[in-house]
Amino acid sequence: MSGRAHDGTVFQPLGEEDPQHVAGYRLAARLGAGGMGKVYLSYTPGGRPIAIKVIRPDFAQDAEFRRRFAQEVQAAQRVQGLYTAPVIDADPEAKQPWLATAYVPGPSLADAVIQHGKLPVDTVLLLVAGIAEALHVIHGAGIVHRDLKPANVLLASDGPRVIDFGIARAADATSLTSSGVTIGTPSFMAPEQAAGSTVTAATDIFALGQIAAYASTGKAAFGEGTSHGVLYRIVHEEPDLTGLPEQLRELVTRCLAKDPEARPSVADLLAICQSANGETVLRRPEEWLPGAVAAEITTRKAAPAPPTPRRSPAAASPSARRPS
Repeated sequence: MSGRAHDGTVFQPLGEEDPQHVAGYRLAARLGAGGMGKVYLSYTPGGRPIAIKVIRPDFAQDAEFRRRFAQEVQAAQRVQGLYTAPVIDADPEAKQPWLATAYVPGPSLADAVIQHGKLPVDTVLLLVAGIAEALHVIHGAGIVHRDLKPANVLLASDGPRVIDFGIARAADATSLTSSGVTIGTPSFMAPEQAAGSTVTAATDIFALGQIAAYASTGKAAFGEGTSHGVLYRIVHEEPDLTGLPEQLRELVTRCLAKDPEARPSVADLLAICQSANGETVLRRPEEWLPGAVAAEITTRKAAPAPPTPRRSPAAASPSARRPS
């Protein structure tokens, strides 16, 4: 998890409404907020930066959400991939449930495109290949991401990192979502999601096609506007791929097949990326990102120092939970 820069500032000071600590992890700054809660910067006892997502109080009061959240956290702790931000600690039973992942010092794909524009083809191919490898590990753990979108892909110096995998499922059947609380971004949903049908690994492949189109053109393949309008186009209309580079056309069009069975597998995707790159093996250079995007990584590495611990029960060491 990582936050979005606000007016050029990545690390926001804690406000009066923010906690000072979570289960013994002292919070150093606020990184951002999303549909399910707020994200904070903290540190392990050994000094490694981590990102802690604290779930919104209204979700925490929903028993079905808590049950699903516990299941998804347990599954997510099994995901250990090169292109994922691993879940390292969590407490689904806390008054406000939370989970902690490795902190990734890089902008989200959404922020990078908004601030710096579309990405070059070579970068997009490496981006897609890295996300595909992440999906291979995520799906191997029995998880469907369900909310794969540019905001959930972080750009690190050595490749992308996929975050928040599977967590959206916890909100799917709660009373909150049925009352109109939306989790996820309609612009990056698959037709079967929009229609309320079965969600499978192929759902994430559709989202990956949308991500590739967004990264290379700077706009959503099914446009913007009201949720109902976007979802209608996803189900019934073809994507607008104006400006999509020819090298990416096969990749994107195959991923955006309306029929889940017609979409490529992860292995197929990697082969398409290799072919489009003109290589039998994709080689990830150290400088795989445009200079302006890479410069933001330096900004995010300059994280605020961890606060000085106070000798009080609230500042006790983090519990010795281990992934089950």
